Amino acid sequence: MNARLFIIAITPAIAIIVGIYLSDRYDREPLKTLLLTYILGALAVIPTIFVEQFLSYFNVFPGVFGAFYTAFIVAGFTEEYFKRLVVLKTAYKTKYFNEKLDGIVYSVFSSMGFATVENVIYVVYRYSYNPYIGLYRGVLSVPAHGVFAVTMGYYLSLAKFSQEEGRKKRNYRKSLYMPIIFHGIFDFILMANIPQLTIIFLPYVVYLWWLNERRLSKYLYDSKSRFRGEKRERE
Repeated sequence: MNARLFIIAITPAIAIIVGIYLSDRYDREPLKTLLLTYILGALAVIPTIFVEQFLSYFNVFPGVFGAFYTAFIVAGFTEEYFKRLVVLKTAYKTKYFNEKLDGIVYSVFSSMGFATVENVIYVVYRYSYNPYIGLYRGVLSVPAHGVFAVTMGYYLSLAKFSQEEGRKKRNYRKSLYMPIIFHGIFDFILMANIPQLTIIFLPYVVYLWWLNERRLSKYLYDSKSRFRGEKRERE
């Protein structure tokens, strides 16, 4: 294994989880739970590969329809389903998931575990001959997984802390299908081989960053306000 390519492959995801961990300043999650979430997110690549291969057998659609099926069903649905499942099984029902920011933190750790292994597969093995694949995936693909994770965590937290049952169920469903939609559109633009679509790719990526940066900032502010409120109560 090429050590240089391996470092290039794992660095983007590591940088993102360090950044999200340091951002969670007021009520940090236990490292043990975060590490478990990251590792299980990485291991989620295994069932994802098998399910994606199975679903690919049913892709009998020509051209752009086949690209749509691959982007939304094979990749988008399968990957987001397993990344979300990790969060649901490790943190969602624990006492540590006690503020809205936690949904984003755990979702990002799960997604970055997944993205780490996926990136190693692409950069170190599948496309090791391409010197630019590490840069491309480090700038676009790995951060995209992080953005999808922010969307997932945003809605998981709305579901977790909603007092109204109908709203809770709607947000719980959104925590799955909204990342799938964002993921599917991202992949479809790249897979469809439609020149006109590539024009909107950069604006779409900017929109995703803008939208989810706002969501992250909102939950960071909520975390800070919650911490200050608890501090005043103790005083």
